[in-house]
Amino acid sequence: MTKYDSLQLFEKKKVRTIWDDEQEKWYFAIVDVVAVLTDSVDPQSYWRKLKQRLKEEGNETVTNCHAFKLKAADGKMRLTDVADTEQLFRLIQSIPSPKAEPFKIWMSQVASSRLDQMQDPELSIEQAISDYKRLGYSDSWINQRLKSIEIRKELTDEWNRTGVMEGYQYATLTDIITKEWSGFKTKEYKQFKGLKKESLRDNMTNVELILNSLAEASTTEISKQKDPSCFEENKVVAKEGGEVAKIAREQLEAKIGKTIISPQNAKDFTQLKE
Repeated sequence: MTKYDSLQLFEKKKVRTIWDDEQEKWYFAIVDVVAVLTDSVDPQSYWRKLKQRLKEEGNETVTNCHAFKLKAADGKMRLTDVADTEQLFRLIQSIPSPKAEPFKIWMSQVASSRLDQMQDPELSIEQAISDYKRLGYSDSWINQRLKSIEIRKELTDEWNRTGVMEGYQYATLTDIITKEWSGFKTKEYKQFKGLKKESLRDNMTNVELILNSLAEASTTEISKQKDPSCFEENKVVAKEGGEVAKIAREQLEAKIGKTIISPQNAKDFTQLKE
């Protein structure tokens, strides 16, 4: 089973989901759904109690629920109870909420849109644009962000070609690139911007995104030329790619007389747009 996890938005609230491309179905993090429907301050406790009650009643939906590793609030991958669309419809009946019907409609739209996107990938791009606009991002930022996603994909494809392993090795190389051009490792950069679990790229300014993309695109091209054969060689290439963007950053900062590494995050510049 090949799975792809992502975040979906319901009324600006995040719902973790995972797509199974073999069964062609979505799984939804149940605790996130509980948080949306109940506005509970402790959705985990709410779900534990509801789960126990349904088990005692012999509810087969709870018994058949899966658990997949999804990114938790602390940034770590943790086993999380999930339910597919059909199971979730049944569970929602046990949660009194005025949002139940709108959420069911939203779930159906998520499920059908994924199937449409598989037939027409352009729809995925349109959905991303729509989501970012709902969050208040400007058109120019959205265009740059989508381009950065394409560039990142080209880089990870190149890493995969040269034998880099997902997880720790991806993170290490990303840290090297980011540190070289910005002066910060990824975690340090997020702390500088006041972030915790949020995406760093989703909280970069336009110029930061451009330089980060330049660093990753440069790493890709250098890797194609040097064809690294091991992780250590990839680390050297990552540093060289980041250095290209570092030089561009230093030249720009010399012209404008200030640093372009900004403590601003998405809350700051989406508010400015509004």
